[in-house]
Amino acid sequence: MAFVDFQNVWLAYNDELERAGHYAVEDISLQVEQGEFIAIVGPSGCGKSTFMKLTTGLKMPSRGRITIGGEPVTGPLKISGMAFQAPSLLPWRTTVDNVLLPLEIVEPYRSQFRSKRKEFEARARDLLASVGLAGYEDKYPWQLSGGMQQRASICRALVHEPKMLLLDEPFGALDAFTREELWCALRDLHAAQKFNVILVTHDLRESVFLADTVYCMSRSPGRFVVKREIDLPRPRDLEVTYTPKFTDIVHELRGHIGAMRKEGVAVPQ
Repeated sequence: MAFVDFQNVWLAYNDELERAGHYAVEDISLQVEQGEFIAIVGPSGCGKSTFMKLTTGLKMPSRGRITIGGEPVTGPLKISGMAFQAPSLLPWRTTVDNVLLPLEIVEPYRSQFRSKRKEFEARARDLLASVGLAGYEDKYPWQLSGGMQQRASICRALVHEPKMLLLDEPFGALDAFTREELWCALRDLHAAQKFNVILVTHDLRESVFLADTVYCMSRSPGRFVVKREIDLPRPRDLEVTYTPKFTDIVHELRGHIGAMRKEGVAVPQ
């Protein structure tokens, strides 16, 4: 059984739009296996972020069915973590206290937080060390670089040990070198913990380097029109991004998206 299962999902943002037949996404069917890393790419405004809202239960479909981990999605999920382009760390909290925030909010951790704070803090510090932030745990966000803040943001999304990590353009605001460092940090976290990842990105190199499967979405209303399995062996080092095979896959995806931007039609798989 697929861990994430979309069956003929459509979403209009309100009843009036639905009556008019104006959908943000339409007829999405998608199956993601346990531990799989997928990336979603497509033109701006194609519905990538809408898909994320459906996956997390922040939006309910107008039609169709969504199950995550074998359970129907009926509201916001506790088994997922999210990180966005802006790290959004609280400036009055240290790095480790920012990472601990979900454990103070989400049950069952919330009711255990006082009694298990030392255990939870040790977990947060280990997570920060795993992404190269050992020694920065007690610094404040303003004392960290943008890349460090984003590493902390990803740790915060993972501290409650979710089964699924959703990333919406998490590295888009970073310089190229920092972005590649974070690709490797995310690669290593995924390899070690085997959680599912859904990454929304405009960066085709990023999608090919990180994902098992890349999906291309059409212009709005969003539909998945291309599914590209990335048959590059793991673990992947940055050197693979300079190989002809990697470049060919990136160019292939760029061609699909260029055709969609130009014609606004589905691209045959």
